[in-house]
Amino acid sequence: MKKHALLDAAEALLSEQGTQALTLTAVADRAGVSKGGLLYHFPTKEALVQGLVARVIEEFDALVAAHDDGTPGAYTRAYVEATFEVLTGEARAYRRWSAIMAAATDPELAAPLNEAMARWHGRPAAADPDPVAAMIVRLAAEGLWEVVSHTPELYDAGQLDALKQRLLALAAERR
Repeated sequence: MKKHALLDAAEALLSEQGTQALTLTAVADRAGVSKGGLLYHFPTKEALVQGLVARVIEEFDALVAAHDDGTPGAYTRAYVEATFEVLTGEARAYRRWSAIMAAATDPELAAPLNEAMARWHGRPAAADPDPVAAMIVRLAAEGLWEVVSHTPELYDAGQLDALKQRLLALAAERR
């Protein structure tokens, strides 16, 4: 789909060159479409950034939902599973960071991501066997995502798997 190819091009530009490189012309060129083709899907740079942010939220929500079996503590386990699926799959690890970079300049553009973060991290205490441990696990996963977004080569596959297993074990512990 053209829309996804345009978002992929924008993410690549942001990841490789930073926010200054995110222009409609550069995105169109990177995606191999005319500027008019880009404008059909994203009439402004703000609309493009909104598309980046919306896709990140939708994809992460879908990953969490796919891993959440509804049992006590399932959400936190699903959050960890989803995070590691992003970190170890394709080039998706950069999507959220790219969207954050692009949206950071405008609080209105960042609002949907801020709302998603509040939802992801503001779970009811009764949803986990140990609510404090669950918060720590989700925050650790969030921090890992941040670090890997900046320095993807820092942890190898074995280290990432060890971190994942430890976070899942911590999430399963009871007070």
